[in-house]
Amino acid sequence: MSPTRRLFGTDGIRGTANTDPMTAEIALKLGQAAGLLFTRGAHRHRVVIGKDTRLSGYLIEPALVAGFVGAGMDVRLVGPLPTPAIAMLTRSLRADLGVMISASHNPFEDNGIKLFGPDGYKLSDATEAEIEAMMASDLSGRLAAPVRLGRATRMEDAAGRYIESAKASFPRGLRLDGLKIVVDCAHGAAYRVAPTVLWELGAEVISIGVAPDGVNINNGCGSTVPATMCGEVRRHGADLGLALDGDADRLIVSDEKGAIVDGDKLLGLIAKSWSESGRLQGGGVVATVMSNLGLERFLSGRGLTLERTKVGDRYVVEKMRADGFNLGGEQSGHIVLSDYGTTGDGLVAALQLLAVLVEQGRPASTVTRVFQTLPQRLKSVRFTGASPLLAPSVKAAIAEAEALLAGTGRLLIRASGTEPVIRVMAEGEEQGQVDRLVDHLCERIKDATEQEADAA
Repeated sequence: MSPTRRLFGTDGIRGTANTDPMTAEIALKLGQAAGLLFTRGAHRHRVVIGKDTRLSGYLIEPALVAGFVGAGMDVRLVGPLPTPAIAMLTRSLRADLGVMISASHNPFEDNGIKLFGPDGYKLSDATEAEIEAMMASDLSGRLAAPVRLGRATRMEDAAGRYIESAKASFPRGLRLDGLKIVVDCAHGAAYRVAPTVLWELGAEVISIGVAPDGVNINNGCGSTVPATMCGEVRRHGADLGLALDGDADRLIVSDEKGAIVDGDKLLGLIAKSWSESGRLQGGGVVATVMSNLGLERFLSGRGLTLERTKVGDRYVVEKMRADGFNLGGEQSGHIVLSDYGTTGDGLVAALQLLAVLVEQGRPASTVTRVFQTLPQRLKSVRFTGASPLLAPSVKAAIAEAEALLAGTGRLLIRASGTEPVIRVMAEGEEQGQVDRLVDHLCERIKDATEQEADAA
Protein backbone atom coordinates (compact mmCIF):
# COMPACT_ATOMS: atom_id res chain seq x y z
CA MET A 1 0.00 0.00 0.00
CA SER A 2 1.50 3.35 -1.06
CA PRO A 3 1.87 6.20 1.45
CA THR A 4 -0.87 8.81 1.55
CA ARG A 5 -0.43 12.55 1.05
CA ARG A 6 -1.92 15.15 3.38
CA LEU A 7 0.37 18.11 2.80
CA PHE A 8 0.95 17.79 -0.94
CA GLY A 9 -1.78 18.75 -3.40
CA THR A 10 -1.78 18.90 -7.20
CA ASP A 11 1.02 21.48 -7.21
CA GLY A 12 3.17 20.91 -4.16
CA ILE A 13 2.29 22.19 -0.69
CA ARG A 14 0.16 25.32 -0.56
CA GLY A 15 -1.73 27.29 2.06
CA THR A 16 -2.10 30.57 3.92
CA ALA A 17 1.31 31.82 5.00
CA ASN A 18 2.28 31.28 8.65
CA THR A 19 -0.59 28.84 9.23
CA ASP A 20 -0.61 25.08 8.78
CA PRO A 21 0.66 23.73 6.43
CA MET A 22 2.58 26.78 5.22
CA THR A 23 4.67 27.34 8.33
CA ALA A 24 8.39 27.64 8.99
CA GLU A 25 8.23 24.43 11.01
CA ILE A 26 6.84 22.42 8.10
CA ALA A 27 9.26 24.05 5.67
CA LEU A 28 12.14 23.03 7.96
CA LYS A 29 10.92 19.43 8.12
CA LEU A 30 10.37 19.38 4.37
CA GLY A 31 13.95 20.52 3.78
CA GLN A 32 15.26 17.84 6.14
CA ALA A 33 13.16 15.02 4.66
CA ALA A 34 13.66 15.91 0.99
CA GLY A 35 17.34 16.54 1.61
CA LEU A 36 17.82 13.13 3.19
CA LEU A 37 15.77 11.34 0.53
CA PHE A 38 17.74 12.88 -2.31
CA THR A 39 21.16 12.38 -0.73
CA ARG A 40 22.31 9.55 -2.94
CA GLY A 41 26.00 8.88 -3.40
CA ALA A 42 29.21 10.38 -2.02
CA HIS A 43 29.21 13.66 -3.99
CA ARG A 44 28.42 17.07 -2.50
CA HIS A 45 24.66 17.33 -2.85
CA ARG A 46 23.07 20.54 -4.04
CA VAL A 47 19.59 22.13 -4.04
CA VAL A 48 18.50 25.23 -5.97
CA ILE A 49 15.90 27.42 -4.25
CA GLY A 50 13.94 30.16 -6.01
CA LYS A 51 10.87 32.14 -5.06
CA ASP A 52 8.36 34.70 -6.23
CA THR A 53 7.92 38.13 -4.63
CA ARG A 54 5.58 37.33 -1.72
CA LEU A 55 6.41 38.77 1.67
CA SER A 56 6.13 35.30 3.19
CA GLY A 57 9.04 34.13 1.04
CA TYR A 58 11.22 35.65 3.77
CA LEU A 59 9.60 33.22 6.21
CA ILE A 60 9.68 30.05 4.13
CA GLU A 61 13.06 30.41 2.41
CA PRO A 62 15.32 30.46 5.50
CA ALA A 63 13.40 27.56 7.06
CA LEU A 64 13.96 25.47 3.94
CA VAL A 65 17.62 26.47 3.88
CA ALA A 66 18.04 25.34 7.48
CA GLY A 67 16.42 22.01 6.68
CA PHE A 68 18.55 21.29 3.63
CA VAL A 69 21.77 22.47 5.28
CA GLY A 70 20.95 20.26 8.26
CA ALA A 71 20.51 17.32 5.92
CA GLY A 72 23.98 17.99 4.51
CA MET A 73 22.97 19.67 1.26
CA ASP A 74 24.56 22.78 -0.22
CA VAL A 75 21.99 25.45 -1.12
CA ARG A 76 22.10 27.80 -4.09
CA LEU A 77 19.72 30.74 -3.61
CA VAL A 78 18.60 32.49 -6.80
CA GLY A 79 15.95 34.92 -5.51
CA PRO A 80 12.80 35.84 -7.46
CA LEU A 81 12.71 33.89 -10.72
CA PRO A 82 9.96 32.08 -12.69
CA THR A 83 9.17 28.47 -11.85
CA PRO A 84 10.51 27.23 -15.22
CA ALA A 85 13.82 28.95 -14.44
CA ILE A 86 14.18 26.84 -11.31
CA ALA A 87 13.49 23.67 -13.27
CA MET A 88 16.07 24.71 -15.89
CA LEU A 89 18.71 25.66 -13.32
CA THR A 90 18.24 22.40 -11.43
CA ARG A 91 19.23 20.48 -14.56
CA SER A 92 21.88 22.95 -15.68
CA LEU A 93 23.67 22.94 -12.31
CA ARG A 94 23.29 19.17 -11.99
CA ALA A 95 21.56 19.75 -8.68
CA ASP A 96 19.86 16.97 -6.77
CA LEU A 97 16.73 19.02 -6.12
CA GLY A 98 15.03 22.23 -7.16
CA VAL A 99 12.58 24.18 -4.99
CA MET A 100 10.20 26.97 -5.98
CA ILE A 101 8.52 28.98 -3.22
CA SER A 102 5.32 30.30 -4.77
CA ALA A 103 1.55 30.05 -4.69
CA SER A 104 1.40 30.84 -8.40
CA HIS A 105 -1.79 32.78 -9.19
CA ASN A 106 -3.10 32.86 -5.60
CA PRO A 107 -3.26 36.11 -3.59
CA PHE A 108 -0.24 37.23 -1.56
CA GLU A 109 -1.58 35.77 1.69
CA ASP A 110 -0.92 32.27 0.33
CA ASN A 111 2.37 30.62 -0.43
CA GLY A 112 3.52 27.22 -1.62
CA ILE A 113 6.50 24.94 -2.14
CA LYS A 114 7.07 23.00 -5.37
CA LEU A 115 9.83 20.41 -5.71
CA PHE A 116 11.73 19.37 -8.82
CA GLY A 117 13.90 16.30 -9.20
CA PRO A 118 17.41 16.36 -10.73
CA ASP A 119 15.85 15.94 -14.19
CA GLY A 120 13.92 19.20 -13.78
CA TYR A 121 10.53 17.51 -13.59
CA LYS A 122 8.10 17.86 -10.69
CA LEU A 123 8.22 14.96 -8.28
CA SER A 124 5.77 12.11 -8.64
CA ASP A 125 2.86 11.61 -6.26
CA ALA A 126 4.65 8.56 -4.84
CA THR A 127 7.86 10.49 -4.11
CA GLU A 128 5.92 13.33 -2.48
CA ALA A 129 4.12 10.77 -0.32
CA GLU A 130 7.48 9.29 0.68
CA ILE A 131 8.77 12.73 1.69
CA GLU A 132 5.61 13.36 3.67
CA ALA A 133 5.98 10.07 5.52
CA MET A 134 9.57 10.99 6.41
CA MET A 135 8.44 14.39 7.69
CA ALA A 136 6.14 12.65 10.13
CA SER A 137 8.97 10.50 11.51
CA ASP A 138 11.86 11.29 13.82
CA LEU A 139 14.76 12.38 11.59
CA SER A 140 17.05 13.64 14.33
CA GLY A 141 19.33 10.61 14.20
CA ARG A 142 19.73 10.85 10.44
CA LEU A 143 20.73 14.49 10.05
CA ALA A 144 24.26 15.53 9.09
CA ALA A 145 27.09 15.59 11.59
CA PRO A 146 28.52 19.08 12.24
CA VAL A 147 31.40 18.54 9.83
CA ARG A 148 28.97 17.41 7.08
CA LEU A 149 26.57 20.37 7.25
CA GLY A 150 25.81 22.08 3.94
CA ARG A 151 26.54 25.66 2.95
CA ALA A 152 24.23 28.31 1.52
CA THR A 153 25.39 30.72 -1.21
CA ARG A 154 23.63 33.17 -3.48
CA MET A 155 23.86 32.68 -7.25
CA GLU A 156 24.33 36.06 -8.92
CA ASP A 157 23.98 35.08 -12.60
CA ALA A 158 20.81 32.95 -12.34
CA ALA A 159 18.55 35.53 -14.03
CA GLY A 160 20.94 35.93 -16.92
CA ARG A 161 21.07 32.19 -17.47
CA TYR A 162 17.28 31.99 -17.72
CA ILE A 163 17.10 35.02 -20.02
CA GLU A 164 19.51 33.37 -22.47
CA SER A 165 17.67 30.07 -22.22
CA ALA A 166 14.33 31.72 -23.02
CA LYS A 167 15.78 33.68 -25.94
CA ALA A 168 17.23 30.45 -27.37
CA SER A 169 13.68 29.15 -27.84
CA PHE A 170 12.96 31.95 -30.34
CA PRO A 171 13.84 31.03 -33.96
CA ARG A 172 17.25 32.20 -35.12
CA GLY A 173 17.04 34.94 -37.71
CA LEU A 174 13.77 36.37 -36.38
CA ARG A 175 13.43 39.54 -34.33
CA LEU A 176 10.63 41.46 -32.69
CA ASP A 177 11.56 44.80 -34.25
CA GLY A 178 8.50 46.93 -34.94
CA LEU A 179 6.25 45.13 -32.45
CA LYS A 180 4.84 46.99 -29.47
CA ILE A 181 4.13 44.55 -26.65
CA VAL A 182 2.45 45.05 -23.29
CA VAL A 183 3.74 42.57 -20.70
CA ASP A 184 2.01 42.27 -17.33
CA CYS A 185 4.28 40.49 -14.86
CA ALA A 186 1.71 40.45 -12.00
CA HIS A 187 4.31 42.04 -9.67
CA GLY A 188 5.65 38.50 -9.56
CA ALA A 189 8.67 36.37 -10.28
CA ALA A 190 9.19 37.50 -13.90
CA TYR A 191 9.12 41.22 -13.21
CA ARG A 192 12.72 41.64 -14.37
CA VAL A 193 13.38 38.80 -16.79
CA ALA A 194 10.27 38.94 -19.02
CA PRO A 195 10.61 42.59 -20.13
CA THR A 196 14.35 42.04 -20.62
CA VAL A 197 13.87 39.07 -22.96
CA LEU A 198 11.33 40.91 -25.11
CA TRP A 199 13.48 44.07 -25.27
CA GLU A 200 16.64 42.16 -26.16
CA LEU A 201 14.77 40.50 -29.04
CA GLY A 202 13.88 43.93 -30.41
CA ALA A 203 10.37 44.70 -29.19
CA GLU A 204 9.10 47.99 -27.86
CA VAL A 205 8.07 46.89 -24.38
CA ILE A 206 5.41 48.43 -22.16
CA SER A 207 5.86 46.80 -18.76
CA ILE A 208 3.18 46.73 -16.07
CA GLY A 209 3.07 44.75 -12.83
CA VAL A 210 6.81 45.20 -12.35
CA ALA A 211 6.94 46.94 -8.95
CA PRO A 212 6.55 44.17 -6.36
CA ASP A 213 6.24 45.22 -2.73
CA GLY A 214 5.59 41.81 -1.19
CA VAL A 215 1.81 42.14 -1.01
CA ASN A 216 0.70 43.26 -4.49
CA ILE A 217 1.44 40.05 -6.40
CA ASN A 218 -1.54 39.11 -8.62
CA ASN A 219 -3.50 42.02 -7.17
CA GLY A 220 -5.62 43.48 -9.97
CA CYS A 221 -3.12 42.34 -12.58
CA GLY A 222 -1.54 39.32 -14.24
CA SER A 223 -3.15 36.34 -15.92
CA THR A 224 -5.98 36.11 -13.38
CA VAL A 225 -7.06 39.72 -14.10
CA PRO A 226 -6.29 40.03 -17.83
CA ALA A 227 -8.58 43.05 -18.21
CA THR A 228 -5.73 45.22 -16.90
CA MET A 229 -3.45 44.06 -19.70
CA CYS A 230 -6.21 44.38 -22.30
CA GLY A 231 -6.86 47.96 -21.28
CA GLU A 232 -3.18 48.85 -21.63
CA VAL A 233 -3.03 47.21 -25.07
CA ARG A 234 -5.88 49.40 -26.28
CA ARG A 235 -4.51 52.52 -24.57
CA HIS A 236 -1.06 52.18 -26.13
CA GLY A 237 -2.17 50.81 -29.48
CA ALA A 238 0.01 47.75 -28.87
CA ASP A 239 0.26 44.77 -31.19
CA LEU A 240 -0.07 42.23 -28.41
CA GLY A 241 -0.47 41.83 -24.67
CA LEU A 242 1.08 39.15 -22.49
CA ALA A 243 -0.11 38.49 -18.94
CA LEU A 244 1.86 36.17 -16.68
CA ASP A 245 0.93 34.90 -13.23
CA GLY A 246 2.88 35.17 -9.99
CA ASP A 247 5.46 32.52 -10.86
CA ALA A 248 5.25 33.02 -14.65
CA ASP A 249 4.42 29.44 -15.54
CA ARG A 250 1.16 30.46 -17.21
CA LEU A 251 0.23 32.95 -19.91
CA ILE A 252 -2.90 34.72 -21.09
CA VAL A 253 -2.70 36.81 -24.27
CA SER A 254 -4.55 39.83 -25.61
CA ASP A 255 -4.71 40.59 -29.32
CA GLU A 256 -4.35 44.15 -30.62
CA LYS A 257 -8.08 44.76 -30.10
CA GLY A 258 -7.97 43.79 -26.44
CA ALA A 259 -9.62 40.40 -26.96
CA ILE A 260 -8.48 37.51 -24.74
CA VAL A 261 -6.60 34.54 -26.15
CA ASP A 262 -6.59 31.71 -23.60
CA GLY A 263 -4.46 28.59 -23.24
CA ASP A 264 -6.66 26.51 -25.54
CA LYS A 265 -6.22 28.99 -28.38
CA LEU A 266 -2.46 29.07 -27.77
CA LEU A 267 -2.31 25.27 -27.87
CA GLY A 268 -4.27 25.23 -31.12
CA LEU A 269 -2.07 27.89 -32.70
CA ILE A 270 1.22 26.26 -31.72
CA ALA A 271 -0.05 22.80 -32.69
CA LYS A 272 -0.99 24.10 -36.15
CA SER A 273 2.36 25.83 -36.61
CA TRP A 274 4.43 22.91 -35.38
CA SER A 275 2.40 20.37 -37.32
CA GLU A 276 2.89 22.28 -40.57
CA SER A 277 6.64 22.53 -39.97
CA GLY A 278 6.99 18.88 -38.97
CA ARG A 279 7.97 19.69 -35.38
CA LEU A 280 4.89 18.32 -33.59
CA GLN A 281 5.51 14.99 -31.90
CA GLY A 282 3.03 12.41 -30.69
CA GLY A 283 0.42 13.15 -33.33
CA GLY A 284 -1.40 15.70 -31.25
CA VAL A 285 -1.62 17.66 -28.02
CA VAL A 286 -2.03 16.79 -24.34
CA ALA A 287 -4.48 18.92 -22.37
CA THR A 288 -6.74 18.51 -19.36
CA VAL A 289 -10.42 17.76 -18.96
CA MET A 290 -10.99 21.52 -18.78
CA SER A 291 -9.98 22.26 -22.37
CA ASN A 292 -12.75 23.39 -24.70
CA LEU A 293 -14.44 20.99 -27.12
CA GLY A 294 -13.64 23.53 -29.82
CA LEU A 295 -9.94 22.71 -29.46
CA GLU A 296 -10.65 18.99 -29.70
CA ARG A 297 -12.71 19.45 -32.88
CA PHE A 298 -10.08 21.76 -34.41
CA LEU A 299 -7.30 19.24 -33.85
CA SER A 300 -9.42 16.36 -35.09
CA GLY A 301 -10.10 18.26 -38.30
CA ARG A 302 -6.35 18.40 -38.90
CA GLY A 303 -5.82 14.73 -38.17
CA LEU A 304 -4.44 15.41 -34.68
CA THR A 305 -5.55 14.01 -31.36
CA LEU A 306 -6.32 15.71 -28.05
CA GLU A 307 -5.30 13.53 -25.13
CA ARG A 308 -6.95 14.64 -21.88
CA THR A 309 -5.63 14.29 -18.33
CA LYS A 310 -6.93 15.34 -14.95
CA VAL A 311 -6.33 18.96 -13.98
CA GLY A 312 -2.75 19.92 -13.17
CA ASP A 313 0.19 20.60 -15.44
CA ARG A 314 2.15 17.80 -13.73
CA TYR A 315 -0.33 15.26 -15.12
CA VAL A 316 -0.08 16.84 -18.55
CA VAL A 317 3.71 16.47 -18.39
CA GLU A 318 3.47 12.86 -17.22
CA LYS A 319 1.28 12.00 -20.22
CA MET A 320 3.58 13.87 -22.60
CA ARG A 321 6.62 11.97 -21.33
CA ALA A 322 4.87 8.61 -21.38
CA ASP A 323 3.55 8.90 -24.95
CA GLY A 324 6.10 11.07 -26.71
CA PHE A 325 4.23 14.37 -27.05
CA ASN A 326 6.15 17.66 -27.11
CA LEU A 327 3.19 20.04 -26.71
CA GLY A 328 0.66 20.16 -23.92
CA GLY A 329 -0.99 22.51 -21.50
CA GLU A 330 -4.06 23.85 -19.80
CA GLN A 331 -6.81 26.27 -20.71
CA SER A 332 -5.61 28.46 -17.84
CA GLY A 333 -2.42 29.20 -19.77
CA HIS A 334 0.07 26.57 -18.62
CA ILE A 335 1.79 25.70 -21.89
CA VAL A 336 4.41 22.96 -21.74
CA LEU A 337 6.90 22.86 -24.62
CA SER A 338 9.15 19.91 -23.87
CA ASP A 339 11.61 20.90 -26.62
CA TYR A 340 12.55 23.81 -24.35
CA GLY A 341 11.67 22.89 -20.78
CA THR A 342 10.17 20.47 -18.31
CA THR A 343 7.28 22.54 -16.98
CA GLY A 344 4.90 25.30 -18.02
CA ASP A 345 6.68 28.47 -19.17
CA GLY A 346 4.58 31.55 -19.93
CA LEU A 347 7.45 33.50 -21.48
CA VAL A 348 8.64 30.73 -23.79
CA ALA A 349 5.05 30.06 -24.86
CA ALA A 350 4.69 33.77 -25.68
CA LEU A 351 7.79 33.60 -27.85
CA GLN A 352 6.26 30.76 -29.89
CA LEU A 353 3.21 32.91 -30.56
CA LEU A 354 5.39 35.90 -31.40
CA ALA A 355 7.41 33.80 -33.85
CA VAL A 356 4.20 33.02 -35.77
CA LEU A 357 3.22 36.70 -35.73
CA VAL A 358 6.59 37.71 -37.16
CA GLU A 359 6.63 34.96 -39.78
CA GLN A 360 3.11 35.68 -41.03
CA GLY A 361 3.21 39.46 -40.69
CA ARG A 362 -0.46 39.55 -39.77
CA PRO A 363 -2.20 41.06 -36.72
CA ALA A 364 -2.68 38.96 -33.62
CA SER A 365 -6.47 39.01 -33.98
CA THR A 366 -6.13 37.16 -37.29
CA VAL A 367 -3.32 34.80 -36.34
CA THR A 368 -4.96 33.65 -33.09
CA ARG A 369 -8.39 33.04 -34.64
CA VAL A 370 -7.66 29.33 -35.05
CA PHE A 371 -11.01 27.84 -33.97
CA GLN A 372 -14.39 28.77 -32.53
CA THR A 373 -14.75 27.93 -28.86
CA LEU A 374 -17.97 26.36 -27.63
CA PRO A 375 -19.86 28.34 -24.99
CA GLN A 376 -18.34 27.43 -21.64
CA ARG A 377 -18.88 28.53 -18.05
CA LEU A 378 -16.72 27.85 -15.01
CA LYS A 379 -17.80 28.78 -11.52
CA SER A 380 -16.37 27.96 -8.10
CA VAL A 381 -18.19 27.32 -4.82
CA ARG A 382 -16.28 27.44 -1.54
CA PHE A 383 -17.17 24.86 1.11
CA THR A 384 -16.21 23.69 4.59
CA GLY A 385 -16.34 20.20 6.03
CA ALA A 386 -17.15 17.15 3.91
CA SER A 387 -17.46 17.45 0.16
CA PRO A 388 -20.97 18.59 -0.84
CA LEU A 389 -20.67 16.40 -3.94
CA LEU A 390 -21.73 13.47 -1.73
CA ALA A 391 -25.16 14.99 -1.03
CA PRO A 392 -28.06 13.18 -2.77
CA SER A 393 -29.55 16.48 -3.99
CA VAL A 394 -26.25 17.41 -5.66
CA LYS A 395 -25.89 13.97 -7.24
CA ALA A 396 -29.42 14.23 -8.66
CA ALA A 397 -28.77 17.72 -10.09
CA ILE A 398 -25.56 16.51 -11.73
CA ALA A 399 -27.33 13.53 -13.33
CA GLU A 400 -30.04 15.83 -14.70
CA ALA A 401 -27.50 18.26 -16.17
CA GLU A 402 -25.52 15.43 -17.79
CA ALA A 403 -28.66 14.13 -19.45
CA LEU A 404 -29.44 17.58 -20.88
CA LEU A 405 -25.93 17.92 -22.36
CA ALA A 406 -25.64 14.37 -23.66
CA GLY A 407 -24.15 14.39 -27.16
CA THR A 408 -23.89 18.19 -27.41
CA GLY A 409 -21.58 19.24 -24.60
CA ARG A 410 -19.75 18.33 -21.40
CA LEU A 411 -20.15 18.70 -17.66
CA LEU A 412 -17.16 18.64 -15.32
CA ILE A 413 -17.41 19.00 -11.56
CA ARG A 414 -14.33 18.58 -9.40
CA ALA A 415 -12.82 19.56 -6.10
CA SER A 416 -9.81 21.87 -6.36
CA GLY A 417 -6.50 20.34 -5.44
CA THR A 418 -5.18 23.55 -3.88
CA GLU A 419 -8.11 25.12 -1.98
CA PRO A 420 -11.50 24.10 -0.48
CA VAL A 421 -13.68 24.88 -3.49
CA ILE A 422 -15.79 22.89 -5.93
CA ARG A 423 -15.32 23.91 -9.56
CA VAL A 424 -18.34 23.54 -11.82
CA MET A 425 -17.77 23.67 -15.58
CA ALA A 426 -20.22 23.11 -18.41
CA GLU A 427 -19.98 23.65 -22.14
CA GLY A 428 -22.48 23.18 -24.93
CA GLU A 429 -23.90 24.62 -28.10
CA GLU A 430 -25.93 27.38 -26.43
CA GLN A 431 -24.60 29.87 -23.86
CA GLY A 432 -27.93 30.38 -22.10
CA GLN A 433 -28.32 26.70 -21.37
CA VAL A 434 -24.74 26.44 -20.13
CA ASP A 435 -25.20 29.41 -17.79
CA ARG A 436 -28.45 28.05 -16.37
CA LEU A 437 -26.98 24.62 -15.71
CA VAL A 438 -23.88 25.98 -13.95
CA ASP A 439 -25.88 28.42 -11.82
CA HIS A 440 -28.35 25.69 -10.83
CA LEU A 441 -25.61 23.26 -9.86
CA CYS A 442 -23.78 25.89 -7.84
CA GLU A 443 -26.97 26.69 -5.93
CA ARG A 444 -27.47 22.99 -5.11
CA ILE A 445 -23.87 22.75 -3.89
CA LYS A 446 -24.28 25.87 -1.72
CA ASP A 447 -27.52 24.47 -0.26
CA ALA A 448 -25.81 21.19 0.60
CA THR A 449 -22.92 23.06 2.25
CA GLU A 450 -25.29 25.15 4.37
CA GLN A 451 -27.34 22.12 5.38
CA GLU A 452 -24.22 20.32 6.58
CA ALA A 453 -23.14 23.40 8.53
CA ASP A 454 -26.59 23.62 10.19
CA ALA A 455 -26.47 19.92 11.08
CA ALA A 456 -23.05 20.35 12.66
